[in-house]
Amino acid sequence: MAISWDDQRVLHALLEERSLSGAARRLGLSHPTVRGRLDGLEAQIGAPLFTRSGAGLNPTDRGLALEQAVQDMARAADLFNRQASAQPDSNAGRVRVSVPDMIGVWIAPMILASLARKYPGIQVELVLSNRNADLLEREVDVAIRAIGPTQKALVAQKVGQVGLGLFAAKSYLKSHPEPQSWDDISEHRLMTPDRNLEDFELGRSLGIDFSKHKLVLRCDNHPAQYAAIRAGLGLGVAQLPLGQSDPCLTHVLPNEVVATLPFYVVAQEQMLKIPRVRTVFDVLVGEMKAYVEGTLCVFPDG
Repeated sequence: MAISWDDQRVLHALLEERSLSGAARRLGLSHPTVRGRLDGLEAQIGAPLFTRSGAGLNPTDRGLALEQAVQDMARAADLFNRQASAQPDSNAGRVRVSVPDMIGVWIAPMILASLARKYPGIQVELVLSNRNADLLEREVDVAIRAIGPTQKALVAQKVGQVGLGLFAAKSYLKSHPEPQSWDDISEHRLMTPDRNLEDFELGRSLGIDFSKHKLVLRCDNHPAQYAAIRAGLGLGVAQLPLGQSDPCLTHVLPNEVVATLPFYVVAQEQMLKIPRVRTVFDVLVGEMKAYVEGTLCVFPDG
C-alpha cells in the first residue's frame, strides 16, 4: 500500500484543523476535494480515521496512531523546501523562525522590515508560539525564547532581559484617577489571565485577589491583552520597552517592576554554517538587543 504525499498532507491538515473546511483553507483546496481525499484514504487504509460530529472531526484511534508519523513527514517536507529554496552557500532562501506571540505581533515586524531591506533574498517563515519549537528536529531554523536551552548542540545568545510593568491607556486615565500605589489598583478595571497558571501566580505575587478585583477581561493571549490595554479597557501588564515607547499608553506605578523576562536567540550549531540562517540569527540578536535596551523604534509614527 503506497499512500501519496498529497493524501498524507490532507490527513495532516485534518488532524491539525479538526474540520474539513479548516483543512481546505489550509491547503487551498475545495471542501469536496478534501472530503473525497479523506474518503479515499479511509478506503485505502480500511478503517475510519475520524468520526463526524457537530463540533467537527474527532480522530479515531487509527487516526491518532498515524498522527506522529504524518507530522514527521510534514516537518521533513518543510525542511526539504527550505533547504531547496537556495544554494546552501548563498545568502538567500527560506529561514523558518519561531518567536513568542508578543514578539511576533509587536516586535518581529520591525525586525523583519530591517532584514528585508538589507537581505532581500531571504524569505522568513514566521511561527508565533509560546511553545519552544524543536530546533534539534529542525522544526524551525532559529528561535527567540524566554528560556535558555540546555542541549549542547544548540547555540544560544542571551540578548538581555526586559522588565514587565503596569500600563493604562491615556484615554482610560482621562476618566479614571491614575493609581499611586498597589492599594489603588483595586479601584480599577483589570485584565487578567484566563487559564495560564504562570500568569496567575505572577498576579498573586503582586497581591492581586482575582476574586475581588474588578476583572474586565480574562485572556491568555498576550497580544490580545495588550491591544485591550491600548483600547482603554483597563489596566494590564506589558513589557517595559514596548509599553514605554507606545504613545497610547502611560506607565502606571513606574517605579515598580512586576517581573523580568529574559530573551535568547537560539539555533542549532550545524545550521549556523548556512549563510542565510547565520544572517537571520545575527540580525535577530542585534535587533533584539536594541529592543531590550529600548532603542528599537517600535512605533515609528508615534
